[in-house]
Amino acid sequence: QVQPVESGGGSVQAGGSLRLSCVVSTHVPGYSSYCMAWFRQAPGKEREGVGSINSDGYKDYIDSVKGRFTISLDNAKNTLYLQMNSLKPEDTAMYYCAAFYGGSYCGAPHAELYNYWGQGTQVTVSS
Repeated sequence: QVQPVESGGGSVQAGGSLRLSCVVSTHVPGYSSYCMAWFRQAPGKEREGVGSINSDGYKDYIDSVKGRFTISLDNAKNTLYLQMNSLKPEDTAMYYCAAFYGGSYCGAPHAELYNYWGQGTQVTVSS
């Protein structure tokens, strides 16, 4: 299944934790490399990349989530995770899982690199 499908969003108080999951294929015929990433978009704001992981296992995060969010990938389950700890109200957004195949430079992540997107899952953090 190449089309990502996210789950795990919800409402939590500030300081709480959530884990997002995304079922997405890590084995696509003809491609040995890939990037997978989490993006988010808050109302009235532009979509921003949260973090990424490539087929070599390299991970990158935006500064605002470093030390709080962790991306992991279970290849056996074809599932990408985003563990979010110490959540803040400013983390409130729709979170999207995205992937592209045939490369391992994931960008910041840059949304224009990704051609497979999930439908999104809402995360709401109250103060």
